[in-house]
Amino acid sequence: MDYYQLSPDDFLKDFIRCYWWLDNSTDQDLKFSILPDGCFDLIISFQNYQQDHISLSGIYSKKTEVTIQPNTQLFGIQFRLLAVDYLFKDKIASMLNSQKNLRDDYWGLDEVSFFDTDTEELANQLNEKICAEINSKIEIDTRKQKLFKLLYQTKGNETTDFYAEQVFWSRRQITRYFQNRFGLSLKAYCNILKCSASFKHLKKGQLYPEQNYFDQSHFIKSLKKHTGNTPKDLFENKNDRFLQLTIIPKK
Repeated sequence: MDYYQLSPDDFLKDFIRCYWWLDNSTDQDLKFSILPDGCFDLIISFQNYQQDHISLSGIYSKKTEVTIQPNTQLFGIQFRLLAVDYLFKDKIASMLNSQKNLRDDYWGLDEVSFFDTDTEELANQLNEKICAEINSKIEIDTRKQKLFKLLYQTKGNETTDFYAEQVFWSRRQITRYFQNRFGLSLKAYCNILKCSASFKHLKKGQLYPEQNYFDQSHFIKSLKKHTGNTPKDLFENKNDRFLQLTIIPKK
């Protein structure tokens, strides 16, 4: 398996976490467990380097199993939640733990040179396409912008009251916004972020939580809810089953 990530333009970092590429150049199926990470993805699928289809996922709150067939390539754009309002201008609540297909020419992505250019030029092409989708005349709601920055900075380790107080937005309004746009509550989303933040520690064999859990049993219960596995299972990562753990750099 070949895998790499690219960073978006600085202007897009509130909306996009990364661009990523995965190539199954083997003659066998690759089976992975994808763990919740608090983002959602647009994925362009290729067969023998020919575009096959484009799909968009919602947020995943639980582990999902995927099989990547031989000679299949995937290019993904991993989005932060602010992208829902200002790039897609639509809700993804109905796609919680699922995905849907998009048009083959969505955002003009069928015109991007994915294979006959270097990675820097590829990132530039994508940045240009996506920036064109953001209306420069639209003012971004500073409450939402600050809320998501706080969520990612704190990795979901604060209470819902804390976030509401920091952005001067009532907890009830935030809860309604999250349910309406993303299909889950702010508290549930915080739990996903906390769980995801523990992956880099589990990769190193640190099986005790460094996030804001009550105790070890609370950590294990939350981890099993979102990943279906214990800390030891994730650390062992037999056959590189858990994709997010496999791609975390070894340090």
